[in-house]
Amino acid sequence: MTAAERSTRIDEALAEASAAFAARHPKSLALHERATAVMPGGNTRTVLFTSPFPLRVEHAAGAEITDADGLTYLDFLGEYSAGLYGHSHPVILEAARSALDSGLNFGAHHGAEIALAEVVTRRFGLDLVRFTNSGTEANMMALSAARCFTGRGRIMPMQGGYHGGTLYFSHGASPVNAPFDCVLGHYNDIEGTRRLIAAHADELAAVILEPMLGGGGCIPADPAFIAMLREETARRGIVLVFDEVMTSRLHPGGLSARLGIEPDLKTLGKYVGGGMSFGAFGGRREIMELFDPRRPDALPHAGTFNNNTLTMTVGGVAMTRIFTPAVCEQLNARGDRLREALNELFMRYQVRMSATGQGSMIALHPAAGAITRPEDLDGIDKRLRQLLFLDLLEQGIYIAERGFMALSLVVSDAGCDRLVRAVESHITRRRALLV
Repeated sequence: MTAAERSTRIDEALAEASAAFAARHPKSLALHERATAVMPGGNTRTVLFTSPFPLRVEHAAGAEITDADGLTYLDFLGEYSAGLYGHSHPVILEAARSALDSGLNFGAHHGAEIALAEVVTRRFGLDLVRFTNSGTEANMMALSAARCFTGRGRIMPMQGGYHGGTLYFSHGASPVNAPFDCVLGHYNDIEGTRRLIAAHADELAAVILEPMLGGGGCIPADPAFIAMLREETARRGIVLVFDEVMTSRLHPGGLSARLGIEPDLKTLGKYVGGGMSFGAFGGRREIMELFDPRRPDALPHAGTFNNNTLTMTVGGVAMTRIFTPAVCEQLNARGDRLREALNELFMRYQVRMSATGQGSMIALHPAAGAITRPEDLDGIDKRLRQLLFLDLLEQGIYIAERGFMALSLVVSDAGCDRLVRAVESHITRRRALLV
């Protein structure tokens, strides 16, 4: 089959799958058309948009979601890692009801924020912590703190990195990014990034990265790359920030603890707040104390819902009664087994597919060979990702259209086996397009 013939066959398969999807989802289509009248593209969160139009979900319970057309799916997306506890964990629901009964927001300090701060600082090895409403806010505040602490203006994110809606570096800086002056490092390129740090050291306030790219394709950082960053930033007075909004779920103390390398600042995300609106940034005392309001020169940090009673209460319960260190290890072992089973499947069928990631975060790619940097994914055919997404939906499996998955605690080994069977069905159906 020539490249042109293969491309034509992919287009035909995708058109057929899209038409079948539309036929099964008339109510979702009607809701989408209604939504486009009041929201651009019928959308208010870009990552949720899928072609030919997105599902509209009406109900969720446990590990399943049910759409407007009454079709039910096993949820492997896990709300992009925020939905760690599933959709209706009884302990989460009990804590939420308790918070609602006590009053939603006090406009005052309260005990639940202290309890959660104690849990978070102890669990993730932080001297001090402050809460925000999202991972985006947490990363913005961490970078701003680094700039104030160092007196320098530039930051170094990584090419292919994602740190929230205003810190997006998939293919260079997004036009909607916050106006930080950036020097883009090269993920897992030890010598190239070392040279960049050296060249800009006097201007750099912070280096920020995920110790495993999440949105960038679940690509783990080379421990030697992380060690170089720690050495160079410490030597040159640059603040090293680990965005652990997602990756902190991969080890009881966060992925940095597994690597044995601690950054100066660390950011956390919504699963720590029980899946509610939540973010946190924290770390070295001398940096975080810049926000101490008892200081005459204290940095301001606003946020009406930073200590909202719902998140503070639910987060404290979630991190102490549900996502214990032992449960964390069990979940990530399940994810490792799933990723290994998928890669064994791809090898057996000799198809150009790979499962990357670590523990409970996995990404499926229509590519073969080693994937160690975002650039390794530049040449993939995104139509094949969409075809996999639609084929899995047809079999009652929900993942991200880009191939991302985050296991929740309520996805069982049997559920993982079901996913492997569904992917195998996709392979046998589309093998000619995947070799």
